[in-house]
Amino acid sequence: MDPQAKTNNRNVIFLVIVAALGYFVDIYDLVLFSVVRLKSFTDIGVSAEHMRTEGEYVINMQMFGLLIGGLIWGIIGDKFGRIKVLFGSILMYSVANIANGFATDVHTYAIIRLIAGIGLAGELGAGITLVTETMDKEKRGYGTMVVAGIGLLGAAAAATIGKHFTWQTSYFVGGGMGLLLLLLRVGTFESGMFKHAEQSTEVSKGNFFMLFSDRKRFLKYLACICLGLPLWFIVGILVTQSPEIGKALGAKDLLNAGTGIMYTYFGIAIGDVVCGFLAQVLKSRKKTVLIFQSLSVVTVIIYLTSTGLTESTFILICLFMGFAVGYWATFVTIAAEQFGTNIRSTVTTTAPNFVRGALIPITFVFEFFVHHYSIVSAAFIVMGIVTVIAMISVSYLKESFNKDLNYLEE
Repeated sequence: MDPQAKTNNRNVIFLVIVAALGYFVDIYDLVLFSVVRLKSFTDIGVSAEHMRTEGEYVINMQMFGLLIGGLIWGIIGDKFGRIKVLFGSILMYSVANIANGFATDVHTYAIIRLIAGIGLAGELGAGITLVTETMDKEKRGYGTMVVAGIGLLGAAAAATIGKHFTWQTSYFVGGGMGLLLLLLRVGTFESGMFKHAEQSTEVSKGNFFMLFSDRKRFLKYLACICLGLPLWFIVGILVTQSPEIGKALGAKDLLNAGTGIMYTYFGIAIGDVVCGFLAQVLKSRKKTVLIFQSLSVVTVIIYLTSTGLTESTFILICLFMGFAVGYWATFVTIAAEQFGTNIRSTVTTTAPNFVRGALIPITFVFEFFVHHYSIVSAAFIVMGIVTVIAMISVSYLKESFNKDLNYLEE
């Protein structure tokens, strides 16, 4: 191998590592509220009967921030470069998380989570876009697999630190890790595909409305978003509200949402690696995602029919539910591979954040069924709805494995 090739390989490896560490911090901050919800709310004076509703208010503010941020950072990524998104987004959510440690009431808490959500929205999309555009098309699946596998362990770190330290310290740690990561970002380099697209003056770059100007393009974009819905329903509702669901199932122990999230993300991290590897073996991302979506239905059925749950059984179920929805990196990779370089960052950054933001309407639908049925029945109904939508969506998309990404959307 010639020296130039070795240098390029080292640069690509460094980029993948930095993207993975960035996603690690991103996920840490993203799930930290769910981990420290009860502890922090108790300290700022939220009564026990309002814990769940106030928690939904704060998490929805964070998710709304992700929706706004996904749009802002996606457009910036296509207009001014992927690297600028990495720097700007991580600076914003790092400062916000440090500020979060000083919150003394629910409304201040919610506003800071909104700002943090805007910052958190840029990390994954920019990282995956850089990796997919920089690596060989035959190997880029391995790159995104590493990013997700390492990154999702951030949830385990959040649960561990949240358990052994105060909730304020947990937020300070998240902000501190982000600021340290900025030092590593100095060594990253811009995507060659973006530089090539930047020279073209004939096509629009980062034009979000391009996704709606063509019916076929819009349906493709909508399908990219919808195929990720089951993951956030499982994490955002089934695991986050495990204390309430466990009570309805007659659990023998009080189910801890923080512990559940930690093991769910352990499962997601393992699942992401297996999913990425299986996609490389099958040479099909679509078939692989459909397999995992089918498996997720089975694991949720097991969870919602497990009466008399113990803590150890709950942990095991969370591990398997997480594994079954461990196609997050593959989902984002599919989204990146569906569109041209001039709107790829916009798609790759908005799609996962619109999935996260979809937790808001999903929560409203879930609460509607909770008021009319039991919480367990509501969980069955909503899981069925999001799974059917997700399966139809992945079936609609074209296979993108080994697709050449060096092209522009007209």
